[in-house]
Amino acid sequence: MIRLAIQKSGRLSEDSLGLIRECGIGFVSSSYKLKTEATNFPLEILFLRDDDIPGYVQDGVADLGIVGQNVLVEAGLPQLEVEPLGFSKCRLSLAVPRGEAYTSVADLQGKNIATSYPEILGTYLAGQGVQAQLHTISGSVEIAPSIGLADAICDIVSSGSTLLGNGLREVETVFRSEAVLIASPQLTEEKHRLLEQLRFRMQAVRRARRNKYILLNAPVAALDAVKALLPGIKSPTVTPLAEAGWVSVQSVVNEDDFWHITDQLKSVGAEGILVLPIEKMIS
Repeated sequence: MIRLAIQKSGRLSEDSLGLIRECGIGFVSSSYKLKTEATNFPLEILFLRDDDIPGYVQDGVADLGIVGQNVLVEAGLPQLEVEPLGFSKCRLSLAVPRGEAYTSVADLQGKNIATSYPEILGTYLAGQGVQAQLHTISGSVEIAPSIGLADAICDIVSSGSTLLGNGLREVETVFRSEAVLIASPQLTEEKHRLLEQLRFRMQAVRRARRNKYILLNAPVAALDAVKALLPGIKSPTVTPLAEAGWVSVQSVVNEDDFWHITDQLKSVGAEGILVLPIEKMIS
């Protein structure tokens, strides 16, 4: 059995559990249980504080973990990362009071900055040639300027609404983060095989999320133009329709390119375009 540590509560926990379920792994969880076993895969899930996960994985207490890159890098263990997971994306940013003049990061020279990420921020400021006093606090970082503790803050930002509500404005992006799968360097050969099975399933789920299945009808005369727009995994599937001179075309389109390609398909004569979600995608 392989042990996977995830955050015990919050959005990252919910997204992690959702991914595990989409990988076809069943389990029962509750708010009071700190571990659970999968019913159809040799996996035990541990529910821990996110800050503790990198250390537990490094020490081999947990074999795997799902954690934000920001937490992993702050812990000084980026080498544990084995797979980006594409969710829980955020950024670590510098923010100053809204009414304060700001032109560049050089304005923070000699200033007091409150943060929960002194290692990441210290590395960033050193790279910018800026020396500042860093005050490490574990929570409610946004309140620091208003109570006179700091001139600026550096904290995780998703929508920016928390900064706005506390009279702050974002001025610099220090680090971009997403959830990642991490693994212990002490995995046995058998556990490494289980890791690769789990990665295979996660990659199939991620590919499915990034792509859509598209079906359309097109005149035979426009088929070459349609095929040029729809490369698919290898090439589109083309089937003659009952109506002479028409074909049905099926393919896969990347989510980011979908609307642009759809407009182009219509312009070359495609009709009856259907778009369907993909549950899993094995390459």
